[in-house]
Amino acid sequence: MKLNIEEISKIINGKIIGDSEITICRIANIENSKKGDICFISNSKYEKFLYTSNASCIIVNDSLKIDKELDITIITVNDSYLALAKLSNYIKNSVKTKNTHSVNSVIGTTSNISKNTHIGHFSIIGENCIIEENVKIYNNCVIGNNVTIKKNSTIYSLVSIKDDVEIGENNIIHSGAIIGSDGFGFAPSENNLNKIQHLGNVITMKDVEIGSNTTIDKATLGSTIINKGVKLDNQIQIGHNVEIGENTAIAGLTAVAGSTKIGKNCLIGGQCAITGHIKIGDNVRIAGNSGIGGNIKDNQTVQGIYAFNKQDFQRSYIHFKRLPKLAEEFNKLKKDLSK
Repeated sequence: MKLNIEEISKIINGKIIGDSEITICRIANIENSKKGDICFISNSKYEKFLYTSNASCIIVNDSLKIDKELDITIITVNDSYLALAKLSNYIKNSVKTKNTHSVNSVIGTTSNISKNTHIGHFSIIGENCIIEENVKIYNNCVIGNNVTIKKNSTIYSLVSIKDDVEIGENNIIHSGAIIGSDGFGFAPSENNLNKIQHLGNVITMKDVEIGSNTTIDKATLGSTIINKGVKLDNQIQIGHNVEIGENTAIAGLTAVAGSTKIGKNCLIGGQCAITGHIKIGDNVRIAGNSGIGGNIKDNQTVQGIYAFNKQDFQRSYIHFKRLPKLAEEFNKLKKDLSK
């Protein structure tokens, strides 16, 4: 990476205060920066580093008050975190992978692979697949039969995409993810659990990102659906027939049981357990380590082992921590009254 400040300011739509001709070599965190680095401040906890950083340039919000003159170039923007996203994507997209089909790859004879694609070493693509323009499939991936991967999607190494899955445009699937495995469905009979064959598929829409080692089970019948703009962290389990609404983000180690519907624009923290066959509304916030056992209406924020309103939970937890002391006071009062 080599960009001057003027170029960077155009990419992020910022205003320069200082030298616009400085060359930047990398983006760095502000605590450990050095000459040639560009950093950003979006959290007030890091504002103190503005006066001690060794970076050549710092991106800040235009609302930040600077107390004294700085011997450093500043770029002011409306939202520095969004500016980081723009700049990091520009840098990432400027590194081009040469589109080749490895001689070590295996491609089904009935599959339709666009010419402008990359297929890495030892990757396997089954029969009747459609791989559209500018798709990149890196090393050691396994793509089943009847799979569609739409344009501009990236499949990193060691991903497994099972039969009949449909991957939308601009998807990013990180290493170790498994898309379209069987759901966890068994019909109990006397002394036996009888496997239910899952005959459906998984469909991901446009701009979905799926983290490393995340698994998404195919539907028993119909489709497990991951809608436009959904972001899934690492090590998430999505059960059969789940539907996740647009622009919802789920943090790592969360599990969603089968047939649950999650609405749009939800934020779900890490290590949550969400039961099956429930409906979570739009704009819901679920704090990490929460257990969800029932429906949640739109615009709610919840927390707890059996989650309920976050503020009520936090007030209740304060009382819970005081229970030993309250019990001691109660027992003392009981003894006093019995005298």
